Amino acid sequence: MMRKKRRTSVDKSESTTSDTTKPKKSRVSGRSAKPTAQDNTGESLFVQLLREAGVSLRYSNTPNEIAVDQIVFQKRLQRSLRKHPRYPNVIQEFIAGLESHIEDQEKFRNCLLPCAPRSSDGDASTSYQESLVKLLLGIEMLQPAIINTLFEKLPEFMFDGIGEDGLNIPHIIINQFKWLDRVIDSKDLASKLMQLVAVAPGEIQRDIITSLPEILDDTQHNDIAKELNTLLQQNTQLSVPILDALSSLNLSPTLLSEVRRAVMATLSAVELEDLPVVVKFILHAISGPEAIEVVGDLRKKLELESCVLPPALQASQNRLKNKAVAGSSLSKADISSQNCVSLVLDVIKSAVRFQKTISEAWLKAIENVEAVEDHKVIDLLVLFILHSTNANHSRRGAERVLRMKVRGGQIRETLLQTAFRGHSLVMRSYFSAILALAQILLRSPDPSVVTFGSHMYKQAFTAFDSYCQQEVVGSLVTHVCSGYAHEVDVSLELMCELVTQRPSDMAPYAVFVKGILDYMESLTPQQIRKLFFILSSLAFGRDPQGNHIQDDMHIVIRKQLSSTVAKYKRIGIIGAVMVVGSMGSSRNNSESTSSQVPSLSKETYRQVTALLELVRSCSEGSPEAAALYYDELANLVQTGHLDPLVQEWIGKSVLEDFQEDFVVDLGPEMKGTYPLPAKIMYNLDEEESQGGIAVNLLPLLSEDFNHKGGQWSQTGEESKRRVSPLCLAAFFRLLRLCEEEQHQGDLEEIDALLGCPLILTDLDVVEKMDSLSKPEKEFVCSLLFHTINWFREVVNGFCQQTDPEMKVKVMTRLQNITYLQSILEKCLAATPAYLPPPANFDCEIAEVGPPASTTIPAKKGKKERPGKKRKIPASKNSSGDSSQLEEGAEAEESQHEKDNPEKEKEEGKAGVSLASYRPYFRELDVEVLGVLQCGLLSRSLLDSELHTKVTEEVQLGPSELVFLLEDLARKLDFSLASSAVKRIPFLKGKADKSVGFSHLQQKSPSDITSCCVRLLPALCTHLENSHNYFQGLLSENHGVVDAPGVDVKEHQLMSSCYQLLLQVLHTTFNWNGFTQQENRKLLKMALGVLAGRLKEKEVELGLEELVRHTFEYLLNFRSTMPNCSTALSLNQLLMVVAERAGPSVSAYREQIGSLSRQFLCQEWVLPSGERERGNKYNETLQTFLSIYLEHTDDVLKAVEEIAGEGVPELINTTKDGCSKTFPTLSRQTFLVFYRGLMAVLEKAVRRIPPGKQTDSGEIQGEKLLTWILAVRDFHILVNLVKVFDSRTVLGVCLKYGRLFVEAFLKLGMPLLDFSFKKHKEDVQNLLKTFQLSTRQLHHMCGHSKIRQDTGLTNHVPGLKKSLEQFVYRVKAMLILNNCKEAFWLGNLKNRDLQGEEILSQRAQDSEEEDEEEASQLPQEQSEEEEERSDSEVRKSGQEDDESTDDTD
Repeated sequence: MMRKKRRTSVDKSESTTSDTTKPKKSRVSGRSAKPTAQDNTGESLFVQLLREAGVSLRYSNTPNEIAVDQIVFQKRLQRSLRKHPRYPNVIQEFIAGLESHIEDQEKFRNCLLPCAPRSSDGDASTSYQESLVKLLLGIEMLQPAIINTLFEKLPEFMFDGIGEDGLNIPHIIINQFKWLDRVIDSKDLASKLMQLVAVAPGEIQRDIITSLPEILDDTQHNDIAKELNTLLQQNTQLSVPILDALSSLNLSPTLLSEVRRAVMATLSAVELEDLPVVVKFILHAISGPEAIEVVGDLRKKLELESCVLPPALQASQNRLKNKAVAGSSLSKADISSQNCVSLVLDVIKSAVRFQKTISEAWLKAIENVEAVEDHKVIDLLVLFILHSTNANHSRRGAERVLRMKVRGGQIRETLLQTAFRGHSLVMRSYFSAILALAQILLRSPDPSVVTFGSHMYKQAFTAFDSYCQQEVVGSLVTHVCSGYAHEVDVSLELMCELVTQRPSDMAPYAVFVKGILDYMESLTPQQIRKLFFILSSLAFGRDPQGNHIQDDMHIVIRKQLSSTVAKYKRIGIIGAVMVVGSMGSSRNNSESTSSQVPSLSKETYRQVTALLELVRSCSEGSPEAAALYYDELANLVQTGHLDPLVQEWIGKSVLEDFQEDFVVDLGPEMKGTYPLPAKIMYNLDEEESQGGIAVNLLPLLSEDFNHKGGQWSQTGEESKRRVSPLCLAAFFRLLRLCEEEQHQGDLEEIDALLGCPLILTDLDVVEKMDSLSKPEKEFVCSLLFHTINWFREVVNGFCQQTDPEMKVKVMTRLQNITYLQSILEKCLAATPAYLPPPANFDCEIAEVGPPASTTIPAKKGKKERPGKKRKIPASKNSSGDSSQLEEGAEAEESQHEKDNPEKEKEEGKAGVSLASYRPYFRELDVEVLGVLQCGLLSRSLLDSELHTKVTEEVQLGPSELVFLLEDLARKLDFSLASSAVKRIPFLKGKADKSVGFSHLQQKSPSDITSCCVRLLPALCTHLENSHNYFQGLLSENHGVVDAPGVDVKEHQLMSSCYQLLLQVLHTTFNWNGFTQQENRKLLKMALGVLAGRLKEKEVELGLEELVRHTFEYLLNFRSTMPNCSTALSLNQLLMVVAERAGPSVSAYREQIGSLSRQFLCQEWVLPSGERERGNKYNETLQTFLSIYLEHTDDVLKAVEEIAGEGVPELINTTKDGCSKTFPTLSRQTFLVFYRGLMAVLEKAVRRIPPGKQTDSGEIQGEKLLTWILAVRDFHILVNLVKVFDSRTVLGVCLKYGRLFVEAFLKLGMPLLDFSFKKHKEDVQNLLKTFQLSTRQLHHMCGHSKIRQDTGLTNHVPGLKKSLEQFVYRVKAMLILNNCKEAFWLGNLKNRDLQGEEILSQRAQDSEEEDEEEASQLPQEQSEEEEERSDSEVRKSGQEDDESTDDTD
């Protein structure tokens, strides 16, 4: 009754207040009457207290209702319990009531579900309310008992799973413990939870574990983490929830590291779908010091390559490209694996975005990988992530690391291909980063980096959707329009590849490519050729999507052809011929292989022939345009893709026109007036002199000169059109290729052109060049240029013929070329400011430019400076290409000048280098180099009765060999050398380097290398012949190089051959393409050729064995080096071959160093008896010295040997003498040696590891000994300035002296700090020696100031600063070792190099004196370092002569 009364009073009061004031209370009172009908008077204490506090219990599916705020309810209930008469027993009654109430599952479910707030009619409901159990758990006095009740109740539902109503009761019970304001006994709760985990089924275990961070307070985190770690080792199936929980717990760093190590150990066994959670935990809360180690381990164990099986990879890749069904066709396994990889990358992305240490650690981990095979797909993906997020400025780091790895050959195209094949769906998310990186890499000046960038573009185009393809094409078009040569070349090459391999994918983007037509002015002819190939393939290809640009193409081409400007006409000709190539290409399918069936429609055939006629008519007004048309058409015919009908049309018109224009029948007399008398020359078919033919060169050139400046077209009076000799070589090339195509390589129809004579003039006129007029001189020069170009094109045409007679004629034509070049040199020397006729027509004349000043004036008794390039005279019988003679015998020529005054007069006339005239010669095809494989050839000369009269033997002579090797070397340098990729200069002052390589540019570097590998046996034969020649000379002359009777000319040519052969091999083996896996077989083949010369291979050898045999083979040539530059070529070749051994390259280090030393210790004497000298010789010696010091085991010992033994020997010799140990060390080369020794010494000391206090005594002793040797070497080198006091030597000493002192301060002084007490005497001696060096450096500073030489005084401030720092650093070391009293400071006087006091300073103001004295402190203090141990040392320092000299 009392309870009833209290409740009534409460109701009344609430009712009253609601009526008068707040409507909220009225809702409570109004609804409180409703349950009275349901609840009988016998309700329990539990129900009554809840109702009084504001919660009304409901049944069935109706949620419990709460009438007050949750906090108010909890306070009311707590107050009711505390004030209850039976407190604290009432709590047990309350709990008992709760337990009896939740016996019913429906009621229990209601208590676990959120309460519903009461609301009056029309009022909106209030916010979300907690469940009754959660509210009761928030009351501290009830919490422990309710927790126990819930844990007792939970097992009843453990195996029920999800009920019909969709509720999982165990999951809801666990949720009640989350986010409680306070847990009374957190330890007990944790214990109960872990006990439950031990017996619960898997689903509940996961729920409990993942809820732990939200249930327990921070005090329990470490304890629960230990238990979870133990559980993780026992049950790997729970790894994901455990790691998820651990990631959210607040753990100590030690425990976190321990757990992380345990997780890392099991990473390789984790299932793919669990991988994201595991990676997230590993990257969770990494501190700075351990980030690099953790990320490095994670990178090693993260194997994304194994996420998808190869068949699934390929299927996924193929399905992705089928855009219509891509989404539906991907299998669940494919999608799942790709999604898991994507989640892993998202985890990494999140980590690097918010933690700077992790982004830096990833970069460092990738950077630290050295071996190619150790790099993984994850490396590329992480770099893409870092670039895309740009968190903490990681974009630059990603670009730097990727560029460095690609340049070093560690990240290769195969890895990129693997990444795109296996993870294209994932990489699609990072397309913007891939595109940006590809753009950056393509702009690099390094060719390997550029190649990698182009592969990124290609893979992105192949793997991604149409949007990405459009972006790739747009980016490539931007590169083409950038104006940088290498960007344009690579982009166009890549688009050509895409058009060829994926025409249907490229066709929709033809309109993008068409936009490049607006930027053609900045493109080279080779680039224009590629551009029109792309456009014509898209416009006239089989895919109709690109056909819409056909009209635009025709309009542009016709507009360019009709232009009167040569540049635009050239573009029109190139474009028209490329369009003909696409329209008239052979389209025979595999089903219709019959050649009788024409594949072109009549309309297309008509269009093709009409376009060719248009080009021909438009180019008739200019010989350069006509010649370009013939060259372009020849290139098109050479591809072999033209339709037979078109091919036949071209061939028929070409043969008729050539015979009519350039060939005449030989008659008894030649009529006509010419500037010079005509003469038939160079007839190789003497027996067919009657009724033969000749090339009508002189008359055509004469007519051309007569009409110079006039319009080159047909005149009104004559129906016969005029013909220019400019077209001769180009027209013959087109004729020859048409014949080859029609007769399957047989040139029998035109073989008469190989041996037929030319109508020239008597070349004796060359001897009278000075008496000719300027037009006559230019006429002779032009005649020679046209003749040489004709012979070069004839050699191009017939070099592949197998008939022995033709081979002999080809060899003879080569001899004609070399002889005519020697004649041309003399003519050019007598014809200054002469501009030769163009020979390569796909470039501007301005791009070729006038030849550089090449005439060297005759000597007038003044000796030429050493190293200046000159030409020696060429005779009719033996003549070599002047450019090689210039390179190979530069030093010899400088010596001849003194000893052969008579020859100087003759040489003054022949002092022209043809090197600058190369753009005016026709390009030799790569196939011509096959002539190098020819051995001894013989031909029979017949008498008038056709009987064999005599047999003449023909073989490749030294001059012809030099000619071919020079051409091969230039081709390899252009195609294979890494320096080929360069930006276009801002001001185009220099000639285009690609002029004369048009045909070569159409071949890939791998094709060129393959061709060179095929030539290797012949090259080795020539190399051995050169070796045998010099070995024979040495044996005949008993080892004397300059013996009387040596043919200097022949010696010179053979030296050139020797050096060129070694350079060719060096360029070949140095090709960076050999680092790619696809070229590994070619490399082994090349090495196998050289290795096989030494030893017949019985079995297939590995790469390392091949390198070893090749190295041994090449090493055998070291004894017959004719000059220093050839020796350097051999040394560099051996280094390149050794690099191909890969990791075992160090095995050849000692041999290379030993060989370099041998060459440094060899006296290089010319056949004239003089020593080699000159700038080129000095550069060669400098390279030798650096190679020797880099490859020697003990650099400091080697420096001491040269400076301590070699230089004193030099000092004691005569003026022109040299060192006995190192004959290359003379007064002329001293600066080379001095600079090299100082530079290497400074590098060596920077590599000495800095001293650490933790180092053992033995390690400290070793480091100290190294510094003692280094300081001693430095002292020797600095003191040499007293003898060799030239300005350049002083400059070198001041520069490297400062660097050495800085290195000693940074790396040496910390070692002395820790070593002083243990090695006092050694430290004292080291500083005493160093003090003598610093004093000499100070004297040099004073000397530089007196001389007022700005080149020297620029070094003084930095050096003085370092010397001052050295003084105070020594003082700090003494204080550190409690020897402060051993330091004594004095003033050092200014002295000159010889130690004499500089008197001029006495007249200066005292202020200046003080400044000078201050500047001298470093030296004095260095001196005082002797005296640091005790007073006796200080005395000895004062008594020392040098010390007293320098102190006041």
